[in-house]
Amino acid sequence: MKLRLSSSEANILFELRDTPTARALFEAAPFEARAQTWGDEVYFSTPVSAKLEPDARQVVEPGTVCFWTQGDALALPFGRTPISTDARPKLVNPCNVLGSIADFSPLKRIKAGDKVRVDKA
Repeated sequence: MKLRLSSSEANILFELRDTPTARALFEAAPFEARAQTWGDEVYFSTPVSAKLEPDARQVVEPGTVCFWTQGDALALPFGRTPISTDARPKLVNPCNVLGSIADFSPLKRIKAGDKVRVDKA
């Protein structure tokens, strides 16, 4: 399963694993939201609600596609967040791990308030 995030500043392809949350997100596409940022992380609301999955993590590698269950949001970390203790992103809470982004460098160009759209790729 693949999704594409597009904004006026970036186009990014996500490769999703086969998880309940990833399937729900894929089925919900297309949808639009306003991006928010938290350190080197872009996140935004989705029309999906999900429960925490068994392999949920709080510390992930840059470019990991995460789902923040408390906020019904996609979280796309690409570097340190305000609570990171090393070079890796540390999310505000444990999040479901949905997949990865091969080239996550365009995430740096997305600013808080930018409109983003998620489509099936």
